[in-house]
Amino acid sequence: MTTDIGLWGVPLAILGGAIRVSTPFIFVSVGEALTERSGRVNLGLEGTLVFGAMSGYALAYQTNSAWLGLLAAAFFGMLFGLFHGWICKLPKVNDIALGIALMIFGSGLAFFFGKPYIQPVAPHLPAFSLGWWSDVPQVQAALRVNVLFIAGIALAIAASWMLKNTKVGLTIRVAGDSADAARALGIDVNRVRLWSTAAGGALAGIGGAYLSLYYPGSWNEGISSGQGLMAVALVIFARWSPINCAYASLLFGGAGALGPALQSVGVTQGYYLFYAAPYVLTLGLLIATSSTTRAMTSAPGELSITK
Repeated sequence: MTTDIGLWGVPLAILGGAIRVSTPFIFVSVGEALTERSGRVNLGLEGTLVFGAMSGYALAYQTNSAWLGLLAAAFFGMLFGLFHGWICKLPKVNDIALGIALMIFGSGLAFFFGKPYIQPVAPHLPAFSLGWWSDVPQVQAALRVNVLFIAGIALAIAASWMLKNTKVGLTIRVAGDSADAARALGIDVNRVRLWSTAAGGALAGIGGAYLSLYYPGSWNEGISSGQGLMAVALVIFARWSPINCAYASLLFGGAGALGPALQSVGVTQGYYLFYAAPYVLTLGLLIATSSTTRAMTSAPGELSITK
């Protein structure tokens, strides 16, 4: 039985979109926040995300286990991060240029190896409903939550606490703020950045696996739509704070659901324009929160984008 809930369908659809769409952004942006807090930028996350989606889907199909697919995506994402971190420590290597090259390389590699898995159906990651209290199908659908969403929120909180309150977090922040000060304290800056980049790559791989193993839940060559690059922009908007990355991801996810939500209640004229809402919102927020004096507030001093 279906129930017409009228205009209430709009906020419900936006809520459901915020939950579903934000999850990969949370993982990728939190991972990139850790990477950038160590003093390195990884623009190759788009390629890592796509390859994670492909490898996770492929292994899930071959083993009939979505969890093994998730682990595979994290593993290959970590390898991409390690490779990026290892190359970047070489003299005269620019991390931004290398990231662009790895973005193209990772995407091309995923498209090459992923062709046999476009049609086969792999198992999906589990989800549970927070709408058990309602008999309305739309409410139950909107409040259906994947386990990775809960894990992503917990990760953002834990990463934020770790950076502020632990020795590991202090080491990462010192390496990102001043390499000379870190070396004076006996910190191996290259090692810190290597493993921070590896952690960011692993989380990007998990974000990719979410796309192929839950929402939209299939593998195809257009699965990412630039989400890896958008997550890098979210890190700047979030002022390099993991917990703010989660907030920004939820905001972006809700904006992305605006077009389909309006269409569901009969708004058909020009609703395609609302599909651009997340991009317009992100650009507007970046402009509104930036100025000649605050543009790089909280940015790690060693980032190449600050020099």
